Amino acid sequence: MKPRSFAIVGLGTFGKTIAVQLAEFGNYVIGIDIANGPVNEVAGALNDTIIADARDEQALREAGVGQCDTLVVAIGEDLEANIVCAMNAKIIGIKTIWAKANTRTHHRILSRMGVDRVIHAEREMGLRVAQMLHNPLVRDYVAVGNGYYVVNIVVPDSMSGKPLSALNLSTSFRLKTLEVMRGTDSIAGNRSDPTLEADDHLLVLGQRKDLRAFSDSL
Repeated sequence: MKPRSFAIVGLGTFGKTIAVQLAEFGNYVIGIDIANGPVNEVAGALNDTIIADARDEQALREAGVGQCDTLVVAIGEDLEANIVCAMNAKIIGIKTIWAKANTRTHHRILSRMGVDRVIHAEREMGLRVAQMLHNPLVRDYVAVGNGYYVVNIVVPDSMSGKPLSALNLSTSFRLKTLEVMRGTDSIAGNRSDPTLEADDHLLVLGQRKDLRAFSDSL
């Protein structure tokens, strides 16, 4: 994948994690924060780090964010700075803007401003953890939009030796099997109706209520 350029504004735990990970993927990353400490922490990991106030449009221009493909507003506590930074990013003409929101009202404001993706970091992680705690067979899940999720479910001992079709995913649960993994091997792609083994991983696509009904049935 061709490397891209990102500006991450706000280098708390959330922003720092995004910035460092993107840089490790080989992308060009600029990190911006109003305080010295967070900037110094990531100075060696990013392509450029700048101390600047995100509410200052000119400071963002001088930081070079206008040349970045994507800007992430990772400011958490300061609502004003978060919203003004997103507004400045729109004015500067950045192609894609993602922004962190703390409340539904905050989400609506950012959406009305034309932010491409609004992130509820704590809520989204809380939902994932709750689902995994509720059912230990659910190892992870990812939202893919329009109310659909991809879930990684571990096949229990009770299903070992049964064909995939015995799960009746499409007819009973309105779900679609994307893949069956056995270790690092793809099983579903090689066989029309593979026989399941304990600890196989099912990657299943569907809506939350249907996925929950299926996972609870296991």
